[in-house]
Amino acid sequence: MGLELVNVRKSYPRRGGGVHEVLRGVNARIRRGEAVGILGRNGAGKSTLLRIVAGVERPSSGVVRRAMSISWPLGFGGAFQGALTGADNVRFIARIYGRPVQRTLEVVESFAELGEYLRMPFASYSSGMRARLAFAVSLAVDFDCYLVDEAIAPADARFAEKFRAAFAERARRSALILVTHSAATVRAYCTRAAILDGGTLTFYEDLDEALATYNLL
Repeated sequence: MGLELVNVRKSYPRRGGGVHEVLRGVNARIRRGEAVGILGRNGAGKSTLLRIVAGVERPSSGVVRRAMSISWPLGFGGAFQGALTGADNVRFIARIYGRPVQRTLEVVESFAELGEYLRMPFASYSSGMRARLAFAVSLAVDFDCYLVDEAIAPADARFAEKFRAAFAERARRSALILVTHSAATVRAYCTRAAILDGGTLTFYEDLDEALATYNLL
């Protein structure tokens, strides 16, 4: 067993009264070694679902069972403190996860290729630099399951390929959950896909079927 979601629901209050139900009974099972793409249009609830999987946000009801270590959502800035330098953020996260601080910093410095910016405040980073740091730290910590929110395709295509190659090395023992609205990104990274639409999640064992169905939405 890796990750299991049972009848997960999430609602938010509306201005003026009532609630907006984003997730309406999501069920899923994801194991190590699986690369799962979750497709959905803007506003479908993809990022909400990923935050719930990560534990950043609680579901309104339902159960999330985690039997493997799960990363923060890559592409979500909440894992880093803006006033700290990139290097200080790395040291802090290494201590939280019980990793050797200096070794973790060296791995991040080599992979992220941020140069002198690693010693500058995280708040000063561009979106691409933030993505580089997030990917590098997650790989250095070595999670059982990686959560990626859209940012797997940064403007720097060379770095995107670098991450893909690094993840491929650990794909047999780690899971990937990628949420995106891009069918091309799912085809590049994933072996299985699901569509989040109308608050429900439908899985497809055949990747081509999933992509064809998504294109009809």
